[in-house]
Amino acid sequence: MPKRLAILCAFFTIASISGIVAKQGVLFCMLTLLMVVAILGRQKTAMYMLQAYTVIQLGLLCILPVILYDPDNLVVGNPSMFRLGKFESNVPDEIVFALLIILALLQVWIAFTPKVKTYFNDKVNFNIIS
Repeated sequence: MPKRLAILCAFFTIASISGIVAKQGVLFCMLTLLMVVAILGRQKTAMYMLQAYTVIQLGLLCILPVILYDPDNLVVGNPSMFRLGKFESNVPDEIVFALLIILALLQVWIAFTPKVKTYFNDKVNFNIIS
C-alpha cells in the first residue's frame, strides 16, 4: 500500500470514528469506514469511490462560503469558535475555509496519483470454482 494512501485511510478512519463518537453524520461516517475497508481490500471500485468522494468534497468545500452566506446572520469580521477538547480558540472563517480546501486538494492529489491507481488490483476474483 502506498504510504500516502495509508495516511489518507488513517485520516478517514480517525475522522469517521470521531464523527460516530460525536453522533454527527453517523451514516456518512459508516460509509466512509466501508470505503476504507474496500481500499484495504484493493477493490477497483474503491478507487472510483475514493476519487468521486474527493472531487465531490472539493466541490462542496469550494462553494461552502456561498452556502453559508446568510445576510441576516452575517457579522463581518466575527471569528468562529474552535473547540478541541478543553482547548478553545477564535479562528477567522477565511482560515478555516483555506485549511479545508487545502486538505481537500491533498486528498484529490493522493486519489489521482499513479502509484495509488496501480495499487488497486482489478484481477481480484471471488469465484471459488475456478
